[in-house]
Amino acid sequence: MKCTGPPESQKLALAMEHALARETETWKVPVFHGFTLKGTDISPFYYEKAVLWIRESSLLFQFCSETFALAVSFFNRLLASVKAQLKYLQCIATACLVLAAKINEEDEIIPSVKKLAVQSGCKCSPAEIVRMERIILNKLHWDLYTATSIDFLNIFHAMVMSKRPHLLNGLPQRNPSRHAAFLTRQLQHCMACHHVLQFKGSTLALVIITLELERLTPDWFPVITDLLKKAQIDSTQFIHCKELVDQHLLGFQPSNTVYIFNPANQNIQTHLDKRLPCCYSTVKQTTQINSGARGSGPGPSAFILLRAKTHEDDMQPDEFYDGFKYLYSEDEIPEAGQTSSMGGSDNQRQEESNSTCPPLQPVPQMD
Repeated sequence: MKCTGPPESQKLALAMEHALARETETWKVPVFHGFTLKGTDISPFYYEKAVLWIRESSLLFQFCSETFALAVSFFNRLLASVKAQLKYLQCIATACLVLAAKINEEDEIIPSVKKLAVQSGCKCSPAEIVRMERIILNKLHWDLYTATSIDFLNIFHAMVMSKRPHLLNGLPQRNPSRHAAFLTRQLQHCMACHHVLQFKGSTLALVIITLELERLTPDWFPVITDLLKKAQIDSTQFIHCKELVDQHLLGFQPSNTVYIFNPANQNIQTHLDKRLPCCYSTVKQTTQINSGARGSGPGPSAFILLRAKTHEDDMQPDEFYDGFKYLYSEDEIPEAGQTSSMGGSDNQRQEESNSTCPPLQPVPQMD
């Protein structure tokens, strides 16, 4: 669906109202007291480990992001309703993923319970998983339809893009669906944190949107204020959640860095005399070192701070891209050699980003 025009805005507003109504009816999360889940022997560490296991298994079987979010919703609602034991936690997580897949995925994609248990590394037998499915259905009163944080993220993102599509100009994610996939990665990362478990999915999704808008435009406050009113989100809860998510997302980016020498603004002989580090690495994002950066040597203009490639970088937003294309009618594939507003073809930019060497500069003409 396209995100332009008044009729589409009305559809988004109606979808948000329905999602908020379902969230109010079904939202329920476990509460941690001290170092364990209330009334159980489940610590925050094992809770987060179980959610991460759901995410890894969902990626393994190529389930959509909504399936992961729905499985986590079942997982939280069950832990809030019963006093589960730690030894059953993986079985509960597996059964929640199976139920979510049956709701969201096509039949040919869903593996058998036995295959899912074996390939995901679950130590439970198929019979135990099926038995746990029945327990979950009974405890949730067979009420499996709910609005997840991914649903709210899609709605809020579409609302923002319908009014401000220019915000994506100049970003690596040059279309709304790729940008939504990028934000989905951030949201999934936060869903595994027990500190933000106390906040509703609508609040968490709007916080992700807010942090992104703060990065993209100085005129972000009116947009978020309008969404806060429409979503009827408590401002105090929103601010608290925003602080926690902002801190948690710091761990989303790899902390190790590589210093790359850039001879464009510094004499090479000076660099060699002071024996400063010099290397080249394939990286995806660069940030200029601020003044006062640690280490001796030339000024900050001579160096670039680069993120070293880690496991997180292996999973690109393209893995989620196909799940969002239909939201923005982006099924068309650009022809070879087609240029974007950024200038240059996509193939050329791909080759430049994958190059392990800096771009060549023309040799100055001698008079």
